[in-house]
Amino acid sequence: MKILDQLKFDDNGLIPAIIQDVENNEILMVGYMNRESIKRTLEIGKTCFWSRSRQQFWIKGETSGHVQIVRNVYFDCDGDALLIKVEQKVGACHTGYRSCFYREISLDGNLVNIVGEKVFESDK
Repeated sequence: MKILDQLKFDDNGLIPAIIQDVENNEILMVGYMNRESIKRTLEIGKTCFWSRSRQQFWIKGETSGHVQIVRNVYFDCDGDALLIKVEQKVGACHTGYRSCFYREISLDGNLVNIVGEKVFESDK
């Protein structure tokens, strides 16, 4: 895929991917992809990431069923970040929230508010 030559991967061969809900533009999560996981994402139509901790590929929702169906893929002007718009099934966050960005820090830095919607119990 020649398009991958336009992307700037870090020293570990990774690029951050911001995952956004295609319907309401909510930011759901951030993951990391390498060349192969981008290829797999485009081939299967579901997000596939590279796990930095486990050093392996993983498809979002592979075990939980909370898959992300890819609708659009964009890259920024510098080619060093991806934006992937998805149709999210259930929740994106492993803690049970729809989005991984469910906590808001107050502007004085003293308070954290839970602002997200919990959509499943993470221990199940």
